[in-house]
Amino acid sequence: QVQLVESGGGSVQAGGSLRLSCAASGNTYNYCMSWYRQAPGKERERVARINSDGSTTYADSVKGRFTISRDNAKNTLYLQMNSLKPEDTAMYYCAAGHRQGVWCYPAFLWGQGTQVTVSS
Repeated sequence: QVQLVESGGGSVQAGGSLRLSCAASGNTYNYCMSWYRQAPGKERERVARINSDGSTTYADSVKGRFTISRDNAKNTLYLQMNSLKPEDTAMYYCAAGHRQGVWCYPAFLWGQGTQVTVSS
């Protein structure tokens, strides 16, 4: 089974940037790929999703600041995070889900997460 491994998390000051990566051990071209985050005491939130055709969706809280992308040749998913805010502090997970055309099913495959901490 394909495994997902996130990297790129860290500590940054408000206004800074980070780029998260998610390397897959196998082919993820036919999957919808997503980034989720979960802060302590809060529910998990889907931050961004990208379909195999490149179409993307974002949570309102990150629109205009975060960009999701994928390199299918490298089986790698990215999340460029700019203008970071303290409320972006969370564990970030990448996830894969099956798709049918433009429809993405709930994620079934998860990485172990990478911590992002934004200080004010």
